[in-house]
Amino acid sequence: MKKAALTPARILDSALQLADVCGWERLHLFEVAAALGAGLDDIAPHYRDKDALVEAWFDRADLAMLARARQPDLAELNAEQRLEACLLAWLDSLAAHRAVTGQMLLYKLEPGHIHLQLLGLMRVSRTVQWWREAAGRETLHLRRIAEETLLTGAYLCSFVHWLRHPEEDAAEFRAFLRGQLRCGALALLLRR
Repeated sequence: MKKAALTPARILDSALQLADVCGWERLHLFEVAAALGAGLDDIAPHYRDKDALVEAWFDRADLAMLARARQPDLAELNAEQRLEACLLAWLDSLAAHRAVTGQMLLYKLEPGHIHLQLLGLMRVSRTVQWWREAAGRETLHLRRIAEETLLTGAYLCSFVHWLRHPEEDAAEFRAFLRGQLRCGALALLLRR
């Protein structure tokens, strides 16, 4: 019987499954390797460290959001609805490992992890950029800067709310997200 190929996706899925049981803090790459019947030298070419798994997890969410952008019905929606649909696709892709996702963020925020915090800021910026692209936002110059800034706030508030309220039903969360998108100056930018 041939062993399944050791792919980045398989490594990430195994890490997530193990972390669901032991938590992200207690997860070790040698345990991921053992669960896959592999060695650390098999994992290292795909993931240089544990944080690379975090980045891959959020990359997967970004791709889910971009896949949602390809669906024909999105073009029929207004700007607010497109942003909502895209962010919901992003969050839905993380839902199977919601608790671990929150633990990953806490891991990045530890005082000794300044390098991870800087990478986290870049991650937020990258995801917000993809979110705007997926929603087909075409604002330029100062309007773009204002929109990016306000969308970053809406994204962070919505993401933290989603992490902190796992029992909240989908309709309640959608109402919260809509409230973020309809807040003050952002609502005005999205109408144009």
